[in-house]
Amino acid sequence: MWLINSSIGRKVVMSVTGIALVLFLTFHASMNVVALISAKGYNMICEFLGANWYAVAATVGLAALVALHFIFAIWLTIQNRCARGNNRYAVSDKPEKVEWASQNMLVLGIIVILGMCLHLYNFWYNMMYAELAETENVALAANGVFYIAKTFSSPVYTVIYLVWLFALWLHLNHGIWSSVQTLGWSGKIWLNRWRCIGSIYATIVILMFAAVALAYCFGYRPADFNEFALLQAS
Repeated sequence: MWLINSSIGRKVVMSVTGIALVLFLTFHASMNVVALISAKGYNMICEFLGANWYAVAATVGLAALVALHFIFAIWLTIQNRCARGNNRYAVSDKPEKVEWASQNMLVLGIIVILGMCLHLYNFWYNMMYAELAETENVALAANGVFYIAKTFSSPVYTVIYLVWLFALWLHLNHGIWSSVQTLGWSGKIWLNRWRCIGSIYATIVILMFAAVALAYCFGYRPADFNEFALLQAS
């Protein structure tokens, strides 16, 4: 199958899975912003996305996308290094735009994966997994705003998340336009336009995530927070 046997096919897989993950991040960021407006509204979304069959199926699909994207990224990196051989140590001219991100996408990807593992521990483990496994925390499983407040009340966690988000921004800033280019949706004129669009889009998505983390870190709570947060729970 050419998607696996050819380098172009592997890049296509990387691009398609990458775009799908960008769409998921857009949904996730939009969902998180609700926590700035209404604790009840955010918890209603969490309840809707609880341990229901469609949410579990979507989670499995998302995990498959992440696995494919990461595996193919490692595969292409190894392939490129093997193709260059000793020449990879030679001094050469580097592109002026997106220089560091474009040459360190795998490193950024690893940081993103590590941050995702922390995110899964702080939220998915305490919410969807708790409901699936029927643990002692199942009563709080749909109380996402409680876990947001609990997590980002710690300055250490907040800083870690911001570092993760910065790495994710660098990854998206390059990945969006690169995916479009791989799929052949850009020419000489549109390449720079896609760079600009990708940068703006990535910035908006990451700022949405960061706004929630910083707001809750500095003590902001929506008006109905006390009613739905169950802060007395531990």
